[in-house]
Amino acid sequence: MRGRTVTLITAAAMVTSLFATAPADAAMSLGSLAAQRGKHFGAGIDVGQLRDVPYTTILDREFNAVTPTDSMKWDATEPTRNQFNFTWGDRIVAYAQQRNMIVRGHTLVWHSQVPAWTQSLNATMLRESLTNHVTRLVAHYRGAVYAWNVVNEPLDDSGGYRNSFFYQRLGASYIAESFRAARAADPGAKLYISESGAEGYNAKSTGLYNLVRSLLAEGVPIDGVAFQGHVAIGQVPPGIAPNFQRFADLGLDIVISELDVRMPMPRTAAKDYQQATDYSTMVRACLVVPRCKGVTLWTFSDKYSQIPYSFPGQGAATPWDVTMQPKPAYNAIYTTLIGG
Repeated sequence: MRGRTVTLITAAAMVTSLFATAPADAAMSLGSLAAQRGKHFGAGIDVGQLRDVPYTTILDREFNAVTPTDSMKWDATEPTRNQFNFTWGDRIVAYAQQRNMIVRGHTLVWHSQVPAWTQSLNATMLRESLTNHVTRLVAHYRGAVYAWNVVNEPLDDSGGYRNSFFYQRLGASYIAESFRAARAADPGAKLYISESGAEGYNAKSTGLYNLVRSLLAEGVPIDGVAFQGHVAIGQVPPGIAPNFQRFADLGLDIVISELDVRMPMPRTAAKDYQQATDYSTMVRACLVVPRCKGVTLWTFSDKYSQIPYSFPGQGAATPWDVTMQPKPAYNAIYTTLIGG
């Protein structure tokens, strides 16, 4: 028992010594520090959170970009075929515009969080509905949304196409068609393909690289790759920056779009230290790749994190705890953005 106490004290001391540079009331924000590097630092948010004053106080102070986590997905915006509801997305866009934050739209085409009616359509009707959905949503936010995650998670862990109902009925062509519809609806928006588990060199990232390269060869209007960045403490893959760079060498922009670092519960000082180190590693990977345009946290407070629901037994994945107090991860990010 005594040995465990000593270990925790040592870990806490390491946290303090390495990541105490940025106090919670630091003069500069994460967003302003990132902007000095020509990048954004954003947060995934949703409408209900905008009523939480302690939360929005941090949001307004620290971030210069937002991504709606759910309010622009298909089930939220077109719950009934060809009947659109932009109310929630409009609120987030208005909130961001009032504070000079950029908005990254998320997501136009994903196999999850789609209304049931889409899955009952035959191939012809599904293709028509997909094009209509992308066109209507992007056109509605034309000029207001800086970038879109157009197609989300099209691959499986082996790097092959995910066997989603989109792929089963339309084949791989749905990916190119989605990007072309988005470009036609808003020629000024940046268009990204989004994927999970592809941050380092592995079968999935190589499959993604080959997919993107083939899309570019076909003239598909793709501007960038959004690497989600959902990682577990101590399991940040090696080689993230070189992996990012090979996509940048294709002429594409890069973002880390949904960053969180989950831990097995309960939270301890040692886990906090590892989490802080992992956040620093991820943010640094973006900083060293010139075409990495920014980082978005998913979200920034444990109060609203989805990790406990997606990964039972895990949590505490964000840089602020449930009471909106910053953790060592916050100071690690701050120090990294400074250049430490």
